[in-house]
Amino acid sequence: MLQPSRKQNESPATAASVSVSGRAWLMLALATGGFAVNFWAWALLSPLGPRFKDTLHLTSFQQSLLVAVPVVVGSLGRIPVGALTDRFGGRVMFPLVSATTIVPVLHLGLTGHSSLAALLVGGFFLGIGGTAFAVGVPFVSAWFPPERRGLAIGVFGAGMGGTAISALTTVRLVKAHGMANPFLITAAVLAAYATVAALALRDAPGRTVPTESLGRRLAATLRLGITWRASALYAVAFGGYVAFSVYLPTYLKTGYGLTQADAANRMAGFVLLAVLTRPVGGWLSDRVGPVRVLAVTLAVVLAAAFVQSFTPPLAPVGTIAFLAMAAALGAGSGAVFALVALLTPAHEVGSVTGVVGAAGGLGGFVPPLVMGSLYGAYGSYALGLVLLAVVAAAALAFTGTGVRHAVTRRTPAPQAH
Repeated sequence: MLQPSRKQNESPATAASVSVSGRAWLMLALATGGFAVNFWAWALLSPLGPRFKDTLHLTSFQQSLLVAVPVVVGSLGRIPVGALTDRFGGRVMFPLVSATTIVPVLHLGLTGHSSLAALLVGGFFLGIGGTAFAVGVPFVSAWFPPERRGLAIGVFGAGMGGTAISALTTVRLVKAHGMANPFLITAAVLAAYATVAALALRDAPGRTVPTESLGRRLAATLRLGITWRASALYAVAFGGYVAFSVYLPTYLKTGYGLTQADAANRMAGFVLLAVLTRPVGGWLSDRVGPVRVLAVTLAVVLAAAFVQSFTPPLAPVGTIAFLAMAAALGAGSGAVFALVALLTPAHEVGSVTGVVGAAGGLGGFVPPLVMGSLYGAYGSYALGLVLLAVVAAAALAFTGTGVRHAVTRRTPAPQAH
């Protein structure tokens, strides 16, 4: 049985009694808003993929490439951006990332949607918006005491719901007002946020600023055990969320014969539930420890994926299975970063977050490729879901062994007062 560190051994009442300043909550709100706005911009191309496929006569591969480019760039870009945040702080990096993202958004909306090459160039730089996650985690973590970081980072993580804003509004705005409209609106919101962030954001007092070079810090980050443990778990938890948010409409349309609109609405429900449960995962991690939360959520994913592999009736069994997976993947994602906050040295949180965030983003694009290939070969999604259950089982075993051991041998930090 897990023997938590002294921080985790505290009773809920003790953890809840830790004082957090009003300014810390304000900084959390501003960071979460910035994360949501940048993720909204980051996801602008995905809903328009089918439209570009028709208007530009793209192949299926070209359409997939168009959607994948900003995600891959945004995921890999978190590594240097997280390290830069450790050095310069969120007060500098949040306005910088937001303002820089305006350029590709305007390019895509005004001139960059007339050819595949222009779209790919715009999509490449649109990936900058996806790096905002690596800015927010170290920024928020520094403002909160260890007993509250799981909740705080979980609340910040709910900003991933910005992708839902894009999914629900982009196509409608294009149909109603033309191609430029959603891009101009998003650029205006980014500009407003960058201005507010530059004026109102403040880094936490006493923030540790590293003095080593970027290369040395990244090398040190890669030597930390928590970097690889959290990356593996986040590739499953957040990667699973990304995979289903991208592929669920196709799965429901192909496997159950739903209309595109019905499938999209059900995907939005999946995303919303995952977004809502992410702070819950962080909050529970503060009270019972991230290892326990991860164990439960991975067990739920395992069971739900196995049940769904039989392609049960969508009502109610299939719906319950997918909603259970959404809740578990969201809470599990929150628990992973509660683990990062627990085990990572304060001056390396940004660097570790960058690597872990990259693993989660990239992990989301393997399952859709596997599911599509297996369906093409066998005419069924069953094997793909069985593979998901196997991966969840492996992650569960790893959580109960390697991750549990890392937490139990951690030297308790001094109590915060």
